[in-house]
Amino acid sequence: MTRLIAALSLMLSLVAGTALAQAYPPNEAGVTMGHWHMNSRDIEANKKIFVAMGGTAVKNGNFDIVRFPGVIVFLNQGPGTPPAVGGTVGTVVNHVGFLVPNVQASVAKWKAAGVPVEPGGNGRLDQAFVTTPDGLRIEILEDKNQTIPIRHHHIHYYVAESEIPKIQAWYAKNFGAKPGMRGTNVAADIPGANLSFSKTDKPTVSTKGHVLDHIGFDVKNLEAFVKKLEANGVKVERPYTKNAQTGAALAFVSDPWGTLIELNERPNPL
Repeated sequence: MTRLIAALSLMLSLVAGTALAQAYPPNEAGVTMGHWHMNSRDIEANKKIFVAMGGTAVKNGNFDIVRFPGVIVFLNQGPGTPPAVGGTVGTVVNHVGFLVPNVQASVAKWKAAGVPVEPGGNGRLDQAFVTTPDGLRIEILEDKNQTIPIRHHHIHYYVAESEIPKIQAWYAKNFGAKPGMRGTNVAADIPGANLSFSKTDKPTVSTKGHVLDHIGFDVKNLEAFVKKLEANGVKVERPYTKNAQTGAALAFVSDPWGTLIELNERPNPL
């Protein structure tokens, strides 16, 4: 009986691990959170940080990636890509975020592993920040009911106050994001990610060319999806392209505020 229980426990843990490595089920528009793509100066240094935070490093073809529940982090610059021109602060995507069950316990563990952790604002103990050497700013928030060590939580956009209802409506219309609030932040949710929108009085620039060059959504029936975006007037940066050998497909679009977005259709999860 003891052996049977142990075997069942191992099987359940393997199934859970497999599930956590995959994307969340898509919404009615066929969209779910996919990835962040970093232009990393030092792949190994960044990989060390993300693994210490609870990610799993994997080599996928020419790409170095780190898996987290809800998001895949790509650490590579493309061939011929110039180094990043700056961090996330000052771009339309100011920072990204994770949830952990206990911020202070995670902070203590990460600091011991050499992760550059900063305290939360106004003395908050349920918040912390990590800024990578390349300038990717990551907010850490707490969910005491969370049963896994870390998971993807949000992408935080900074735009002019007058643009907040427009950006919320744009993501709702084009990606099926459900409008709502996250605390005091106007927001919209897709599976695996809360998209938060805050006001800034300072001008922001495109993500393209910065450390977080683009974000990625995984999409079902991508060819038809891109045609729908084009019909809605969305700017297509790279047309729909399918790999005949693997069956995978991609396209790039931009939102009107300068966020570069990769769209992927993946027959096989990363």
